[in-house]
Amino acid sequence: MEAGAGAEAEPLLPPRGWRAGRRLWRAGGGGRSVAEDGTGADNDLYINQAIVFIEDAIQYRSINHRVDSKSLWLYRWYYSRTCQWILSLTITVILALAFIEKPSSLTITSDVRYRPPAWNPPCGLTESIELLCFLVFIVDVSVKSYLIGWEEFWKNKWLLAYILTLVVSVTDWIVSLSFFCTEDVRIRRILRPFFLLQNSSMMKKTLKSINSTLPEMASVVLLLAVHLSLFTMFAMLLFARTKFFAKFSFFCVFLSANTGIPGHALDGQQDKEWVGYFRNLPDSLTTLLVLLTTANNPDVMIPAYSKNRAYSIFFILFTVLGNLFLMNLLTAIIYNQFRGYLLKSVQSSLFRRRLGIRAAFEVLSSLKETPANAQQSYVSVRALLQVLQKVEMDSRCKQAIMRSLKMCSCDQLSAAQFQKLFEELDKDAIKQHPPSPQYQSQFMQKIQFAFGHPYFGYLGNVVALANIVSICVVLVMDADKQPSERDDFFLGAINCFFILYYLLEMLLKILAMGLKRYLSYPSNRFDGLLTVILLVLEIATFAVYGFPHPGWRPEFMGLLSLWDMVRLVNMLIVFRFLRIIPNMKFMALVVTTLLDLVKNLRAFAGILVVVFYAFAITGIMLFKGAVVPMGNISAFNTTYDNGTLQCGTYEQLEYWPNNFDDFAAAVVTLWDVMVVNNWQVFLEAFSRYSSPWAKIYFVAWWLISSVIWVNLFVALLLENFIHKWDRRCHREPLSDIEYQRTVELMFRDVLEEPTEEELMEKLHQHPHLQLCR
Repeated sequence: MEAGAGAEAEPLLPPRGWRAGRRLWRAGGGGRSVAEDGTGADNDLYINQAIVFIEDAIQYRSINHRVDSKSLWLYRWYYSRTCQWILSLTITVILALAFIEKPSSLTITSDVRYRPPAWNPPCGLTESIELLCFLVFIVDVSVKSYLIGWEEFWKNKWLLAYILTLVVSVTDWIVSLSFFCTEDVRIRRILRPFFLLQNSSMMKKTLKSINSTLPEMASVVLLLAVHLSLFTMFAMLLFARTKFFAKFSFFCVFLSANTGIPGHALDGQQDKEWVGYFRNLPDSLTTLLVLLTTANNPDVMIPAYSKNRAYSIFFILFTVLGNLFLMNLLTAIIYNQFRGYLLKSVQSSLFRRRLGIRAAFEVLSSLKETPANAQQSYVSVRALLQVLQKVEMDSRCKQAIMRSLKMCSCDQLSAAQFQKLFEELDKDAIKQHPPSPQYQSQFMQKIQFAFGHPYFGYLGNVVALANIVSICVVLVMDADKQPSERDDFFLGAINCFFILYYLLEMLLKILAMGLKRYLSYPSNRFDGLLTVILLVLEIATFAVYGFPHPGWRPEFMGLLSLWDMVRLVNMLIVFRFLRIIPNMKFMALVVTTLLDLVKNLRAFAGILVVVFYAFAITGIMLFKGAVVPMGNISAFNTTYDNGTLQCGTYEQLEYWPNNFDDFAAAVVTLWDVMVVNNWQVFLEAFSRYSSPWAKIYFVAWWLISSVIWVNLFVALLLENFIHKWDRRCHREPLSDIEYQRTVELMFRDVLEEPTEEELMEKLHQHPHLQLCR
């Protein structure tokens, strides 16, 4: 639960008068007698409170919520897997509506020249689904608001924004129905990503970190703007439209005299530079902004460079200062600042975990069985075991904590001992592989040793490499042949041989390692799955087309032709070659870094989805129907305003599928712009088809996606890789152990543990808990 809340104080800890001077409880609104504190109902309440606090600590949630019996039940129900799954499904559904709403993306192609009329749902269909989603969100915000309390509700900006978003969305939904779904602008579509954003605490932290990083980024962006402005003015002066440019007239005359090229031809090159790139201030700014990303290099330089070599100095100097220095400086600043703010965020998460564990300790120390004459708080082992039985947590951590408790000789745990037990939550997730089967026969032991040895895996890698080489040889030999001229016998025969070897290898490994141990390795599961698929495809090929033989070119039968089935088998074989990665130490390090990064990228990916979604919907509103096909005209002889379009334009490159006529096409177009390859084509085309102000939309998208988000991704990638690289020498080099890390664990070595005073001070500030010592 985000940010704490408070209304009336709930009785969490009893007034333990028999612990004089140690802890006093002030219940807001009605106290309890000492006799009532020792009842079984109270003990059950304390047990349930401890369960919830520990679960809050596991999930890095705030403990600032109601703690009475009914609220605790509602709280656990809200955070149950079923409710969270329903909420996640609802968010997915409402976001996915953009693909089927008008304008629908349900067409085979987005090319405006060939796209058939799309099916659009009748009015009321998607609106009914939206209404159901809104009802789920209303329940969600109502439960959250109740659990944190009314007073703190008004301090929670996220919940207030949540309610405002729902009010605006429902209002827009009503307006849409009143117009019978004919309106083009629907504000609620742009607001939909907020539902995804507010549901993830990590996304909120990431967004807060990005927001905190913006001031530092703004300084470099401002420097980039100054750099761009100065060079723009200089370029407009340097490439001004004039017959003889003073600085280079001598060179023009000299070259004309020595090469025989007319002087006016050399001047014409400068005119081309002016006409094509520096005609006015907006064009000049756009040209150099694109050059900052090197997307139009060296095209922008060629007209002037053709006239004189010296012009290249201008473009080289601009690129070196802007792209190599300032852009990379921006990456360094983003990495440094974002890492600092992300570290603070993770530090806050650690504090939440420690606070939740300490709150659980305070609750359990209030049970009746705690010794009355104790000078400090203790928790009985039996009570903690009772709590652990009901806590929803990783089985590995639960078993490790229970083992530690059973090994403990004492019956009572102090606060430090209690906290130390739950440090198991901070450790790497270690996966131990099951043991190999124990065979009694010496022959089976030798078989197990031979086929369980790493060298047998290396032999499989060599065979897989030979398979890849043979496929390459056949593809090279048949590259220029017509399908009717190909003889698939050789390729079919070698595929059959290699697939049989893969099947034999899989069975022998299962025999040597045992099925459970074999399946415990992701590489074996990947290998085995592809082997089974290859075997099924090969059997299907033989069943439909018979066994390979010279001149094996049967007629098309079944769902796929023989060539299609052979190609599918070959693609899977090539994909299977990835099995070599675990056997190459440094390659495996890179791959595991990427896999861990993918697991920890949900917050970053979520923010990218939010930005993509909002910009795609905005693009549809601005540019839907702007791109119109030019008719049956040759792409190489397309005319516009009585002039032939230059090579590299939107029409000549046939970029017709890149448009904003539906949501799916808009997402792909935004992706192409984010990659910044040829993004100047989109700038020019949409400013021509719609308005020159369209450039602002694309530049804003480039800044947010390519400059900010990509650099944030690089920052997280560097942090993850450096962490793994530094720790690789401290890990056990055993293949039986696998480590899994999260963003929190990635920074674990540099986090500071909160002090006792900080924890108790925070507990004193709990809106539903008033604890005095």
